[in-house]
Order: sequence, then structure tokens, then C-alpha cells
Amino acid sequence: MSTDAVLRAIDAVTVPVPDLDLGLAFYRDALGLQLRWRNDAIGQAGLAMPDTRTELVLALREPYAPAWLVESAVDAGRAIEDAGGRVVEGPRTIPVGRLVVAADPFGNRLVLVDLSTGRYTTDADGAVTGIEP
Repeated sequence: MSTDAVLRAIDAVTVPVPDLDLGLAFYRDALGLQLRWRNDAIGQAGLAMPDTRTELVLALREPYAPAWLVESAVDAGRAIEDAGGRVVEGPRTIPVGRLVVAADPFGNRLVLVDLSTGRYTTDADGAVTGIEP
């Protein structure tokens, strides 16, 4: 497997919900996913799935989309442009790093996320308490 691949893994699949508590009632309570973190300041909650490190992220203000883990969101956006795609949004800073939204030559959105700042740390209830590098 190439170590030069731009897209490293699926970091998360974002699912829009009208209310985090309603989303948690369905995905956590009814479907059995475990709350990993909740950040009310940005209107998101991350749920762990048992067979993967990929998170299901409930979001109040983001569209349904996979988020691709990359080494550098800026460099990945540049690589997609060089390959015939385009950058649609960003780069922008997010609590855990940087984000760029790109599109492939076919119009598919690619949400590119790097965890250059770290990962969330949480308390026993899943509330975000900080970021661990």
C-alpha cells in the first residue's frame, strides 16, 4: 500500500440532525452507538462505532458527508486541485486541526480533515474538556 496516498482513512461520517439530543436518542440510545464526545459550542457530537475508528458525527450545521483523514488538509486540497479537482471551501481551522472542502472532477464533495491540533479529551459524560496532541 502506498504511503503517498492523499486520503488516509475515513475519519467521520457527518449526519445532520435538527437537535443533538434527538440525534443521540436515535443513534446512541436506539441504535446502540457509544457517545465519544459532545461539543455544544460547535453543535456536534461524535459517536463510536464498535468495529472501526471512524466516528459518526451528529451535526447541527454541516451536511451529510464523509470526512477523509489526511496528513495536511491544505496539502491534500492542493493535490486534489493538481489532479483536476477544485477547492470549494477553506482551509479553515477546526478545534482538532484544519479542514478543506474539495470537489473531485465529478462534483463529489471531499471533506478533508487533519488532526494537526490533536483529538478531543472528554469527561465521563463525553463533554469536551480539551484537546490532547
